[in-house]
Amino acid sequence: MIEIPSDLNPALVPLAFLLGNWEGAGVAEFPGTEKCNFGQEVSFTHDGRDFLEYTSHSWVLDAEGKKVRPLESESGFWRIDADRKVEIVMSRDQGVVEVWYGELADQKPQIDLATDAIARTAASGPYSGGKRLYGYVNSDLMWVGEKSTPDVPLRPYMSAHLKKVADLQEWAENLPDDMPDGVSFFRPDGTPYNP
Repeated sequence: MIEIPSDLNPALVPLAFLLGNWEGAGVAEFPGTEKCNFGQEVSFTHDGRDFLEYTSHSWVLDAEGKKVRPLESESGFWRIDADRKVEIVMSRDQGVVEVWYGELADQKPQIDLATDAIARTAASGPYSGGKRLYGYVNSDLMWVGEKSTPDVPLRPYMSAHLKKVADLQEWAENLPDDMPDGVSFFRPDGTPYNP
């Protein structure tokens, strides 16, 4: 179920399906790098202005699903216009800043994106462009990314399946004070509800 916060900027309503904290796992593979499974945490938040703030952290997973080391981190700002055109400014820990443009599909929560401009620091690896597809499917967020370098044509390099994480503090704060008999809950400060 997609919830639309009452304080969400009206321009962002078409992107409301992205809001929240997401966690999951995926696969990364690109020529010149080792294929790996990775874990990922993604957050889309808003503060009432006309953009979503985005952060993502991923890490390599071992065969048992335990964190081995950081993989990628990125952050940015997502906007959408009245014609469903999406624009993103994103920075990545590898020394890359990107401008992405794309479009929200008609009648479904799916966004196709492509890089429009890229700036790289001297320390960053080779990179010449990318594409991404984000989709909200059965209450989950899925995405696939493609990238190219001067030596490797555009090809898939990462994909993940993410599940929404409940905000337990917000959930607890919205519990009624008159919980049914036999149910005991505690407020975030440790005091019981309806003692």
